[in-house]
Amino acid sequence: MNGPILVFGAAGQLGHEVIALARAREIEAAGFNRAGADITDFDSVTAAILAVKPRLVLNAAAYTAVDKAETEPEAAYAANAVGAETVARAAALHQVPVIQISTDYVFDGTKIGAYVETDPIAPLGVYGKTKSAGEAMVQQAHPCHFILRTSWVYGRFGANFLKTVLRLSRERAELRIVADQHGCPTATQDLAEAVFAIDRALARGIEASGTYHFAGSGVTTWHGFASAIVEAQAPATGRRPKVLAIATADYPTPARRPTNSELDSSLFASVFGYRARDWQTRARETVELLLQETRAET
Repeated sequence: MNGPILVFGAAGQLGHEVIALARAREIEAAGFNRAGADITDFDSVTAAILAVKPRLVLNAAAYTAVDKAETEPEAAYAANAVGAETVARAAALHQVPVIQISTDYVFDGTKIGAYVETDPIAPLGVYGKTKSAGEAMVQQAHPCHFILRTSWVYGRFGANFLKTVLRLSRERAELRIVADQHGCPTATQDLAEAVFAIDRALARGIEASGTYHFAGSGVTTWHGFASAIVEAQAPATGRRPKVLAIATADYPTPARRPTNSELDSSLFASVFGYRARDWQTRARETVELLLQETRAET
């Protein structure tokens, strides 16, 4: 099918990355932010699809404020469940495959070892519950769907943990970071590559619809992730704040987090032929890129 990749949530960190990387690769893509297309409004989504005539729809729009969701469940549900279903239903009506981004927060984090796609979901908080509801609604609304569960997303655009640690490294002599939660940091660049891998598979006539895990290669803790970020920026900035390990109990938050967010991405790799780079390499590359951009601005 001809036409561009249509991205909803183009102003977010993943949507922005997909559009930027597509342009760099000369892959046709078009994006809408919330002002351009409200994913909870069927007519708005349909108008965007009719205007763009895409070959593939990516829904990267979501309510991602995990703690705030505990006091704003209606807003989280509207974006993460109703919005996901609306995009999928409109895409199905026009026979366009859809990719829905989901999360490790659909699991409770109690498993020993990496989660696979067939593991039972058991979200701990509102965010995870609304994302899992979105998954179910997409599955019902569109037969040609690809649900990508990912974790600990970071990149050069938007707000994320890596950029926060970079900023704090300039401002503080000591960082206190949780060390008893485990996961796979995932670069938006690798997620964008996953989207393109699905696009290539569809072009070859491979329609392996379903739910897939896709995350950065390797496992660490938030403390390990922060330590790697600090080390990556130190040669350029001369700043080496201490990174102290703390327990989740020492940093209470309104929403409970999964203790284990490790995702097994081997199914995606076997079907679509792409696996994310190791998280250490991608994190270092992202830090270097952000520091270059900062130097260019000054």
